[in-house]
Amino acid sequence: MLSRSSPTIESSVPAIRVAVAYHSGYGHTARQANAVAEGAATLPGVTTQVIPVGDVDAAWDDLERADAIIFGTPTYMAGPSAQFKAFQDATSRRVMAAGFKWKDKVAAGFSNSGSQSGDKLATLMQLALFAAQHGMHWVNLGLPPANNSSTGSADELNRLGFFLGAGAQSNVDEGPDTAPRESDLATARHLGRRVAVVTRQLARGRESTDGADD
Repeated sequence: MLSRSSPTIESSVPAIRVAVAYHSGYGHTARQANAVAEGAATLPGVTTQVIPVGDVDAAWDDLERADAIIFGTPTYMAGPSAQFKAFQDATSRRVMAAGFKWKDKVAAGFSNSGSQSGDKLATLMQLALFAAQHGMHWVNLGLPPANNSSTGSADELNRLGFFLGAGAQSNVDEGPDTAPRESDLATARHLGRRVAVVTRQLARGRESTDGADD
């Protein structure tokens, strides 16, 4: 598990913890996960932690302490990987039945596949529903589609045209040393920073309401 911290800021600004919980089969989604964490850590006062779901037994408390959790998985056969699905299933007892522990945390998601579409939308929808089951606040990508005109380029952010989360594509004959391409990693960094910004906005809002609940 990797952790990063951005430069410290004045005490009046809420400190934010962002966790990235992911599975990667061949290393490509791991690169995407690290890019998401890098983006979140560019916001001052944000601490990030990258957690492979295979190591989650040692990290449940870290996820509970996080203000935001960004979920990532490759898309296999039109959905999350079996390993990520096992993590999702485990949260039913470890998180939901134990007291709805992730309620009101911020959530977002990302996925990688060998095809440009690869049915990643089905995976992102599943991640959003998973977050909703835990009472979390879903953050979308917040980028217009790119690479969709005669003057467009595959080097643009959101070149694959996803809205619900960040998508990446890795050629099946390339290893994680060269795939996914930089524009997909930059899109992942954008998602990470966006989540950090929204999480801080919500934290400030909570402070201004003096703990009032709905």
